[in-house]
Amino acid sequence: MLPVSLFLHIFTVTFLMASSVDPLVVGHVIGDVIDMFVPSVGMSVNFGSKHVTNGCNIKPSLTINPPKVNLTGKMDNLYTLVMTDPDAPSPSEPSMREYVHWIVVDIPGGTNPIRGKEILPYMCPRPPLGIHRFILVLFEQKTPLGFVNQPPCRANFNTRFFSGQLNLGLPVATVFFNSQREPVIRRR
Repeated sequence: MLPVSLFLHIFTVTFLMASSVDPLVVGHVIGDVIDMFVPSVGMSVNFGSKHVTNGCNIKPSLTINPPKVNLTGKMDNLYTLVMTDPDAPSPSEPSMREYVHWIVVDIPGGTNPIRGKEILPYMCPRPPLGIHRFILVLFEQKTPLGFVNQPPCRANFNTRFFSGQLNLGLPVATVFFNSQREPVIRRR
């Protein structure tokens, strides 16, 4: 029989892990884009004053500039950030799944992507039809990546394949938001 303190510790860790991963399962991020993982690094994402939480709605007009991303993690560790849209061009027919919007490598822990090397420039979300998920996935690098031979094609990107090619392993943090085309206001 486990001591009560150990049982409470295991329960707390399991609860915290489940509460941070559950929205990713419900939103089909785990499955469509990444595999199940245990979050181990804190990642805070903001578009202006709008804080990104899993499944929140963000208007495309707020995403013109890259998000402000802050990471926890050890300064000695390096990270890769990938932002994709698995619902391109339409959630009902995602023939361009995944469409990559941003890739930054060699980000020092405890900082933000500005300190890393952008290998694919940020492209703001512009969903043409339906509600799209935009996913930011953080990987811990085993070694510095430096120069990536050829930036990937934006359409038909695959986060799992990219991770495998660069030997990144499973994610250490992920957050996603939903966005849809904003109505055009016509004045008469």
